Amino acid sequence: MAEFLVRRDDLHDCRVVDAAPPRLDDGQALLRVERFGLTTNNVTYAVFGDAMSYWSFFPGPDGWGRVPMWGFARVESSSATGLEPGERFYGYLPPSSRLVVSPRSVDPSGFSDGSPHRVALPAAYQRYALTTGDPFYRSETEDVQMLLRPLFFTSFMIVDELADTGLAASGPVLFASASSKTAIGTAFLLSQLTGTEAVALTSERSAAFVDGLGIYSRTVTYDEIASLEREPATFVDMAGDAVVRQRVHERFGDDLRHSMVVGATHRDAATSAGTAPLPGPPPRFFFAPDRVRQRTIDWGAAELQRRAADAWHPFCEWAAKWLEVTVGEGMAAVESAWIDVLDGRVAPDRAYVLSLT
Repeated sequence: MAEFLVRRDDLHDCRVVDAAPPRLDDGQALLRVERFGLTTNNVTYAVFGDAMSYWSFFPGPDGWGRVPMWGFARVESSSATGLEPGERFYGYLPPSSRLVVSPRSVDPSGFSDGSPHRVALPAAYQRYALTTGDPFYRSETEDVQMLLRPLFFTSFMIVDELADTGLAASGPVLFASASSKTAIGTAFLLSQLTGTEAVALTSERSAAFVDGLGIYSRTVTYDEIASLEREPATFVDMAGDAVVRQRVHERFGDDLRHSMVVGATHRDAATSAGTAPLPGPPPRFFFAPDRVRQRTIDWGAAELQRRAADAWHPFCEWAAKWLEVTVGEGMAAVESAWIDVLDGRVAPDRAYVLSLT
C-alpha cells in the first residue's frame, strides 16, 4: 500500500512510503483510492491541520500527516452490511492507495465512516456518496467534481450565509485572492443574485484571468485597494494575507460590515501576520461544516444536497470551459504536484488530478 506523507511542521518535506496492507475487522470495508484532486484547498487543510483537526481524519506516523483529498474510491473488499465490492464512492480520502472505513448509516445515497478516530470530527467530511445515488455526479465531469465540488460546496454555504444575513445586498463583497477556486465559485453564485456586487482583489499576475471570468463587477489589484470608494462593504478573505487584510480594514474601517476569513492561499503571508491593530470588525473564521450543520437542521440533509446540486451543475458546466486539468500518476507525479501547488506555481486556470497507483 502506497501513502503520501507530509511533515506537519515543514510542508515541503514530503515522501511516498510503502505500508503494510490493511487488515479488516468485522463491519469494515476496504476502499481502493482511484483518483483525487489537488488544489490550494488541500494546502489550506495542511496549514490549518492542527488548529482545525484536519490531520485527525487520516492520522500519520509521529510528526507526519496525510493531507485530506477529495476523490473517487471503489470498494475492494467488505465485511460491512450494505457495501458490496465494486461499488464506487466520492468523498474525503487520504493520498494513499487504500483506506479502511467502518460504514454506518448505509443507504442508497452512500454511507458515513464511523471509525472511532473520526466520530468526533465534523460530519460534513464523513459522508461517502455512492455515484449511482449522488445528485452531484455525472460521469463526464468527474475531474471537475474532484477539483471543485468541495470548494463549490463551501462557496454555496458562504453565499447562503451572506444572503441570509443580508450582507450580499448591502454593498460590495470584496474577495481577496479572487482567482482562488472557492472565491470563483462564490462570485459565480453571487452573480446569479440580483442586487449584489462582487469585487475582485487580486495580484497583477492574475488580474487578466480574473477579469476575463466575467463574474466580478470590478477587478482591483492589491496595490490599488486604497483607491476603492469607502462605503459599507463585506470582506471575504480567501488569501489569509496579513498585509492585504490590513489594507482592506484600513480603507473601510467601521464601514466594513463583516470580515470573513475562509482560507490561506497566500500561505507565507498568512504565517507571518503582523501585530498592528485592525480597524473595523474583527475577522471571523468561516467554518463550512458549522453552516452545513445548521442548514441540515433547517432543511434536512436531502434538501440541502438537492439545493447545492441544482446550483452545482450550471457552475460545473461553466467551469469546464476554462479549467485545464493535468493528470498525474505514480509517486513522483504526486510529490511534484504537491510542491507546485504548495509554492503557488500553478496558474489559476489549471489543477491536478492524481493517482498513486
